[in-house]
Amino acid sequence: MKEILEMAQSLKDQIVADRRYIHEHPEIGMDLPATCAYIKKRLTKMGIPFKEHIVPMPEKLIRDFLEAGFPKMERATGVTALIGSGSPCILLRADMDALPIKEENDLPFAAKGGYGHMCGHDSHVAMLLGAAAILKSMESRLCGTVKLLFQPGEETGAGARLMVEGGVLENPHVDGALGIHIHANKKEGQVTYCKGVNSASLDTYIVKIKGKGGHSSAPHECVDPLMIMNQVYQAVNLLVTREVDPEAMVALTCGVAKGGTAVNIIPDTAQVHIGVRTLNVAARNHLAKRIPELVDGYVRAWRGSFEMTCFKTPSTCTDPEFCDALLPYIEEVAGDGNVSVTPPMKATEDFGYITEKVPGMYLSLGDGEEGAAPMHNPRMMLREEAFTTGAALYANCAFEWLREKAAR
Repeated sequence: MKEILEMAQSLKDQIVADRRYIHEHPEIGMDLPATCAYIKKRLTKMGIPFKEHIVPMPEKLIRDFLEAGFPKMERATGVTALIGSGSPCILLRADMDALPIKEENDLPFAAKGGYGHMCGHDSHVAMLLGAAAILKSMESRLCGTVKLLFQPGEETGAGARLMVEGGVLENPHVDGALGIHIHANKKEGQVTYCKGVNSASLDTYIVKIKGKGGHSSAPHECVDPLMIMNQVYQAVNLLVTREVDPEAMVALTCGVAKGGTAVNIIPDTAQVHIGVRTLNVAARNHLAKRIPELVDGYVRAWRGSFEMTCFKTPSTCTDPEFCDALLPYIEEVAGDGNVSVTPPMKATEDFGYITEKVPGMYLSLGDGEEGAAPMHNPRMMLREEAFTTGAALYANCAFEWLREKAAR
């Protein structure tokens, strides 16, 4: 709809200002009080009612994240807002947490405090605030409800999970959901998508092995956790080569293997951290069964014991029917030749917790050029030229999808 795109363009300065403020004041993890406060302030100014979702984290999850190297996080804080009323309801989601990466760009609004929005979540928030302004101005013409979700903790792999468990898909019930991710190393204004599985699942296993320490001259009196760790490391890597269909995309990495303090000491404990990404549900289910079995077998074979902490993030999936319904409205905004199908991304996106529950679509939006610093790089930099496109995509898809559903 031309009207929506023109409104988005008129809001460019505000969208950029929102993004720069959030970029300069990054927060990581589940609890993002300053970011939430800014969003609530902006929604209040627009006259949009909102609700702060505060979800206490279970004690075990707090401990699990500490084991994984995250700071202590006792709650997840998100913000939802409603525009319009009645059924159906479409959810527009923007993640808002930063990364524990120090930015290396020389910008007047460079990130402070040692963290950085080097994955573009600051722009997601700004684009959704822009869409909110557009949809609020059209509220009397909405044929249902738009629910805005500003979500914490995407980089933890569980922020969407806690929001869903906290009831974000109800009151009113969500009938469809749209998420957008911006990319600095894709051509500005290019929109890509794929039907079905959209991103890899990620299963992480943190294995703490307990042995019996002692002097290196008397290994027979010890239970060597470093040797056990090495056996586990080799076994799980071999597992993919012998028990998974070679056509399945599986990336298994043991990114942490640690223990010990001196060459003449057999330590008491050691750790190995195993990460498994795949686009194949059957392969994921098989490895989820076999990895714990292998760990248990090898540790017990060498008279050790272990504790295992698991994090599991599902694949994000684009519902084919929902995708077909939204595509005309995406193309209206992006323009001829700027929308294309892409293979599933090998990275993981916790929007999957939402697409497990309701039909959803996930879009990638370019705001740079090929060869530029990618996501999670300290020099990633956005051009700020595609933000109006992102705001218009959110708004146009929501407005037109509600209108189409009401006309049926």
